[in-house]
Parts: sequence; C-alpha cells; structure tokens
Amino acid sequence: MTSAEWSDGAGSLLSLFDEMTDPGAKWVSLAVCAQVDLDLHFPEKGRTDQVRIAKAICAECPVREECLEFALDFEDRTYGSYGVFGGKTARERDEIRRQRRSTQGRAA
Repeated sequence: MTSAEWSDGAGSLLSLFDEMTDPGAKWVSLAVCAQVDLDLHFPEKGRTDQVRIAKAICAECPVREECLEFALDFEDRTYGSYGVFGGKTARERDEIRRQRRSTQGRAA
C-alpha cells in the first residue's frame, strides 16, 4: 500500500487520522506527524533510513502512546499493518499484540 492510498491528497497524517478516527479524538491534532509529509511514516520496503526518521519524529511526539494504542486497535479492523505509528513498525506492533494476548491468556 502506498501513502497515496492512505491520504485524501493533502498528504498529511492528520487527514489520515481524521478519516480513520472518531471526530472526538482530540489527541490527533496534537500529533507531531500531522505537521510532516505522510510519506515519512510509510517508508518504502527495506528503507531503514526512512523508518529511523519516522521513529525520530514519533520520539518527540506528546501523543505517541495514544497513537500506538490507536494503531494496535484500529489496524486489526480495517487498514491492516503498515507504516510507523506510535514509534513502532508493523512488525513491532504485531509483537506487542502477541505479548498482550499471551499475558491475557495467562491471567485468565
């Protein structure tokens, strides 16, 4: 999936989040990535340099945790796993989900 498929043509993550989230999600407007090019958070396959840039942007974001939780929940339902959200790649988010399921299984 390309960033063009994720955006409304404006090329910002804010546009993407507006499309994907409840309009009441106030954290979206505080996201640092809302101020940068959408392509930065959807790096080309194998481009670890682009991943590092996206993660650096996320590291400075005051709503990184909210973004990560959003991605962990939302991508399962609609968009699939792609891009850097909350400072984590799709593979890293998959690992978080596996760990959470394992922890929940032991608690039950």
